[in-house]
Amino acid sequence: MSADSGPGPGPGPGLDPEPGPGICARRVVIVTGGGRGLGRAHARAYAAEGARVVVNDLGAGLDGSGASGDPAQGVVEEIRAAGGEAIAHYGDIATPDGAASLVTTALETYGRLDTLVNNAGFLRDRMLVNLDEDDWDAVVRVHLKGHFLPLKHAAAHWRTECKAGREPRACVVNTSSGAGLSGSVGQGNYSAAKAAILGLTLVASAELAAYGVRVNAIAPAARTRMTERTFADTMAAPVDGGFDAMAPENVSPLVVWLGSEASAGVTGRVFEAEAGRITVMEGWRPGPSADKGARWGAAEAGEAALKLLSRAEPPQPVYGAR
Repeated sequence: MSADSGPGPGPGPGLDPEPGPGICARRVVIVTGGGRGLGRAHARAYAAEGARVVVNDLGAGLDGSGASGDPAQGVVEEIRAAGGEAIAHYGDIATPDGAASLVTTALETYGRLDTLVNNAGFLRDRMLVNLDEDDWDAVVRVHLKGHFLPLKHAAAHWRTECKAGREPRACVVNTSSGAGLSGSVGQGNYSAAKAAILGLTLVASAELAAYGVRVNAIAPAARTRMTERTFADTMAAPVDGGFDAMAPENVSPLVVWLGSEASAGVTGRVFEAEAGRITVMEGWRPGPSADKGARWGAAEAGEAALKLLSRAEPPQPVYGAR
């Protein structure tokens, strides 16, 4: 077992217990950033559907500082108390060693890996003119590199399995954001990283299809440490006991389905998930076009561009724009 993994019982390598109920029975699922917010909701939802869950969380603060094993281990204990199986991993998945040990923990504890949910992240919000390079690097590192490295190590395992004649039925669920789809004022670093995750998702879905791996992304809206301050009014829980539209648990059913065999054939897709609504995002597609058949002059190109813009759909508004 990895030195980064928490204590706890679990079947040894190769052991496959009798399946429990649920669409993820027998599956082994990694959830990064699984100690709080959306990650905690996803981990608990997977366990409720029969999965064995590796709960990764560095236990850092909202700005990425510090570390604690309490969040990950707390979710593991919640899952076990409900009769599920889980183990904690406390490593930094934005480092090669941390990402490698995360995959190793799943394989050494449960003998397999079926689903990777990339969810870990934090915020360091600033307007662009006040955004320090360190704050840019830190946010891009945890969100983008923290997606790439676990994906890389999981994909290497699945490729080996495929070449050995054991084609996986594996899934990856990446986490983008409305900020990555439309931009968000004061979140240039976060928006850029979340937009890049969408590009990574598309490339990974194409490259890994040959190995039996499907890769999709979600853009969730829910109440978490990262949103309850920035969007305090819209994220507040209802006081009358009605439907809690911003509860992170509302997003998890889609994430669980995407990480199960029930979503076979679905790959390279992006979904928005908020409250009771699921939306398939259609991304960049060619709009109005003009072809002169020769090089444009600058003024001529501008005139053509203005005509095309008059026929084009307007862009989605940037969050926070006035």
